[in-house]
Amino acid sequence: MPRYLTKSRFLLALDCPTKLYYVGKDQYPDKNSDNEFLDALVKGGFQVGALAKCYFPGGHDIETLDYDQSISETNELLQQENVVIFEAAIQFQRFFIRVDILEKRGNEINLIEVKSKSFNGNSSLDLINSYGYIDTKWKPYVYDVAFQKHVVSLAHPEWDIHAYLMIADKNKKCSVEGLNQRFLLRDHADDRTFIEYVGDVSQEGLGDEILTRLNVDDLCDMIYQGTDSNDPLPIPFGDYCTYLADHYWDDQKINMPVHKDCGNCQYRTTPEEEAHGRVSGFKECWSQQLGWTDQDFERPSIFDIWFYSKKSDMIEQGIFHMDHLQPFHIGNDAEDTSPPLSFHGRQWLQVQKTVNNDPDPFVDIDGLNEEMSHWKYPLHMIDFETSTVAVPLYKGLKPYEDVAFQFSHHIIHEDGKIEHLPEYLNVERGHFPNFDFVRALKEQLSKDEGSIFRYSSHENTILNHILIQLESANDIPDKKELMEFIKSITYVKKGRTGERNMIDLLEVVKKHYWHPMMKGSNSLKVVLPAILNSSDYIKEKYSRPIYGINSEIKSQNYYDGWIWIHEDDQGMVRNPYDLLPSLFDDLDDDNIEEFLMGDRLADGGAAMTAYAMMQFTEMSHWERERIIQGLLKYCELDTMAMVFLWEGFRT
Repeated sequence: MPRYLTKSRFLLALDCPTKLYYVGKDQYPDKNSDNEFLDALVKGGFQVGALAKCYFPGGHDIETLDYDQSISETNELLQQENVVIFEAAIQFQRFFIRVDILEKRGNEINLIEVKSKSFNGNSSLDLINSYGYIDTKWKPYVYDVAFQKHVVSLAHPEWDIHAYLMIADKNKKCSVEGLNQRFLLRDHADDRTFIEYVGDVSQEGLGDEILTRLNVDDLCDMIYQGTDSNDPLPIPFGDYCTYLADHYWDDQKINMPVHKDCGNCQYRTTPEEEAHGRVSGFKECWSQQLGWTDQDFERPSIFDIWFYSKKSDMIEQGIFHMDHLQPFHIGNDAEDTSPPLSFHGRQWLQVQKTVNNDPDPFVDIDGLNEEMSHWKYPLHMIDFETSTVAVPLYKGLKPYEDVAFQFSHHIIHEDGKIEHLPEYLNVERGHFPNFDFVRALKEQLSKDEGSIFRYSSHENTILNHILIQLESANDIPDKKELMEFIKSITYVKKGRTGERNMIDLLEVVKKHYWHPMMKGSNSLKVVLPAILNSSDYIKEKYSRPIYGINSEIKSQNYYDGWIWIHEDDQGMVRNPYDLLPSLFDDLDDDNIEEFLMGDRLADGGAAMTAYAMMQFTEMSHWERERIIQGLLKYCELDTMAMVFLWEGFRT
């Protein structure tokens, strides 16, 4: 196939030009290949693309993937005076693009790039930061359409071309019921994903438009002129595009100096992959640039430090490994690792223990005892699963409004008794669950005055959002009671604090606990195996079959005699999340682990994807039940992990 520089290849090179050499080659594994699909699924990217097409009735879809045929079909349609083309194929020399929506009105051409990105502004000026540059979070989207405009201008200099982003407008409410459910995902026989339209998808049937067409010609001009950033491209935009296209066409590597974002490079390999002949692009690049050997890659690097913001400075000074760091490289107060841990103290503690190969965890016993002395029994461990999609699931919601579809709840009594109480999971397609969700949570938590725990700020954020939804809702008979309940267990920064405000166990971990297994992460799914491996009490207790529906520790979803503690060949406790069945048939075990534990999606990514699949994909009854049972088990484990954390702190 021709090695054209496409939109996706251009954006990859914008991230790092060296990656153009690795992309698409089997010998260089790409860890993002599956995550990009899942990311689009979670956010509703497929639905946004389909909805956008509905706003242009009579448009022609170029469905073929063949380069020559798609170009031929596009050129034939462009002979018309006025036409709308979806996935219009434009080729010029070594460039090839597919325009999401090309609108031709005589000599005037509108290039419309459809994105599931949310927008709550009024014009392109809202994409400019306080320094007068394009905001970094918008840079890939604007560069994408700027590249398309450049290529089309080269291919058709006679056209008057305008560039648009079509994005989800958070200022607009969905005015019809079941909008999201009108766009169902299906798979082609060739493994491609496509949308099946269900019901009325006419402009009238879709109600008020929730996508905004934002003209970005002025931002494209900034990019072309090199005024879009305080760190512009090294050469003019057009020349840079040609430079990239020529190197990609000739399959020549562009060697870039190593930089801070190398730590996020997706072209990495596992030892197993390397044993089978696969190659790490990251290793290859750094070996060529720095002359590193395998031993250099095995040494702990600055990329592993928790929330370390000075990576660029260190790389400029030639410092890449933790054992070359001094306290002042972290911060002025880094040497103070006395409890409770400060931000820099925690970073320096990690560096010291890692460099010294110290396997012992840091446990601030006095600090933990002080924290726990204020906890009131029974203790309630709760965890929410939520979804935010671009095309609202329900009438009256804005794009990306939070939907709370599931919670799990473990309770710990003062005598040490532990049980998993009835949970909540909305499985009904098209049913808005938020108020039922709060009712069920209120029913669970209003039976006593015990302390309530969450892990991170997520639960607090979601409940405060539902509070806003309740304030504007009508015909909710228990509206006042639900609102008072939410206020009682949440807080607003620089505002109210509920008398029973939830306690954040993540903050407890940050101040009082660190284990070498956690490295630079405080995710509960990373803290969990650290706690399990360092507590003999937990290992002894949960290596016995005491957990299950009718067992000593009551469960809602695990069969009797479930055993949490299983050791691997090295005698290490396996992560309990690895014991659960896969939620998805179309991903292998390696991809599931990457999806659950990786950085591209939050910890709730698997649940969000599963819920999204139930809402807008076609599946059999068996598949649906499998996902429901998987969701229940995963969420129950999330709160059981908090129980393990409590037991580890207590012992």
